[in-house]
Amino acid sequence: MTTTPIQADPQRRPARRKLSVGLARSEWDVIEAQRLRYRVFAEELGARLPTAVPGIDQDIYDPFCQHLVVRDDAEGCVVGTYRILSPENARRIGNYYSENEFDLTRLQLLRPRLVEIGRSCVHPDYRSGATIALLWSGLAQYMLEHSHDYLIGCASIGMADGGHAAASLFGRLGEYMSPLEYRVFPRCPLPLDALRRDAQAELPPLIKGYLRAGAYICGEPAWDPDFNTADLPILMPISRMDLRYARHFMGRPD
Repeated sequence: MTTTPIQADPQRRPARRKLSVGLARSEWDVIEAQRLRYRVFAEELGARLPTAVPGIDQDIYDPFCQHLVVRDDAEGCVVGTYRILSPENARRIGNYYSENEFDLTRLQLLRPRLVEIGRSCVHPDYRSGATIALLWSGLAQYMLEHSHDYLIGCASIGMADGGHAAASLFGRLGEYMSPLEYRVFPRCPLPLDALRRDAQAELPPLIKGYLRAGAYICGEPAWDPDFNTADLPILMPISRMDLRYARHFMGRPD
């Protein structure tokens, strides 16, 4: 799940907007989400995205996924998105996107209840807490409605400095490592031994949010050369979700 830093910009104070969240209902909704992904990943972050249609980020997984979108109802445009791959559709296509980066053999028994999320991004004018909260609440509602128990994906750390920040951050996250039975293994590992571990760096807010909610890190980071990111494998057992997050996003009682 290659992701962008979708934190609020303290210098940006957008006017109050009417936003809504839901699964894409039409092909046009999906195209709008793919256009937003291209704008953020390719134009803003410089990712290499081979695509058949200019300005559209699409791959072989998209037709098998559901697309969660946040829409500005007044403007009629998609301003945030997550891509969701259900266990049933992962079986249909043959694997999860994450399996291009990690060996998920140890998660075999979880696959019937394992949902993959990815390609999360938010339009730069809408990087506020409200947009992010809507994405998370829509995702939580999806998990409840379909009775799935686990979320998996890849959370990204930029490598503009060659990977030193990513290696240093990973070295400080030992308390969040998963039990051994949930460990996965990068196919193209970040060369941790060749990188500094003392770089001053702040954990991306999206990763910080996952960990605060109760997610595990399931192994060492992989290097994604197309996005030039270090990708951490994240696993969220819904049963581990912190009660504050459960109440806020999923409507669960204490």
